[in-house]
Amino acid sequence: MNAIDARFDDLRRRGRKAFIPFVTAGDPDSDATKQFVASLVDHGADLIEVGFPYSDPIADGAVIQASYARALSHGLRIDDVFACISHLAELPNVQANRIPLIGMVSYTLVYRRGIASFVEQAQKSGLSGAIVPDLPVEESDELCRQARKRDFKIIQLVTPTTPRERARRIAQASSGFLYCVSVTGITGARATLPTELVEQLAWLRQQTDLPLCVGFGISKPEHAEQLRSIADGIIVGSAIVRLIEQAATCPVEQVAQAIGSFARSLADALNPAVDSPAG
Repeated sequence: MNAIDARFDDLRRRGRKAFIPFVTAGDPDSDATKQFVASLVDHGADLIEVGFPYSDPIADGAVIQASYARALSHGLRIDDVFACISHLAELPNVQANRIPLIGMVSYTLVYRRGIASFVEQAQKSGLSGAIVPDLPVEESDELCRQARKRDFKIIQLVTPTTPRERARRIAQASSGFLYCVSVTGITGARATLPTELVEQLAWLRQQTDLPLCVGFGISKPEHAEQLRSIADGIIVGSAIVRLIEQAATCPVEQVAQAIGSFARSLADALNPAVDSPAG
């Protein structure tokens, strides 16, 4: 069974929701990325999303764009990203907890590598699936076909402005889980979440059995509390990458600790401890 499916099956049995943090591979370098991921896993991450730095990101806001630029400024190449992911997959706590790794990658990188070759190399590096935000569902058949041959998940995105017939098609084409964009626009931390999100998730529940995970703008424990009753997971990117920015002036170990503390606050809000009944 694919590790993403196994993780969501396990979470469902335990009545828990998925906390999915995002990091950029190679920001500020691959060794630091390993420390950040290890800290995230130690502090409640259930899956890890790993960004492939790209010079012309489509949906990413200023924080993640800057992260990509920092990684690319060191001459990072796609093979370096795969090598970084291989090291993440070998981390003791990633292996012990069977943490799935998911790539966030522009279709340009997939296409230039060759679809079948990319999927093969991604899986060999330790990825269990990929999110390709700039690939329209109407053009995703070949990638999905190559991925199905290897039980490699292609996670599709539904936005608040997606027409419902098209959203239904996206849900049918997606695998692993469905990425539900909470707001119109690009990634980035936001103060509040839109009320329309509740209605959107309720409708999507009727269209697919896939887990529904909400991303874009999730940045504080209050957001996790709001979403835990209506979503199967949350994806947190910019708020974590903003902490990683501090590695330019602070020791990496200190930044990893800050990331871990922030991650724990989100994970605990998403899956609050249940008090044992009095004996």
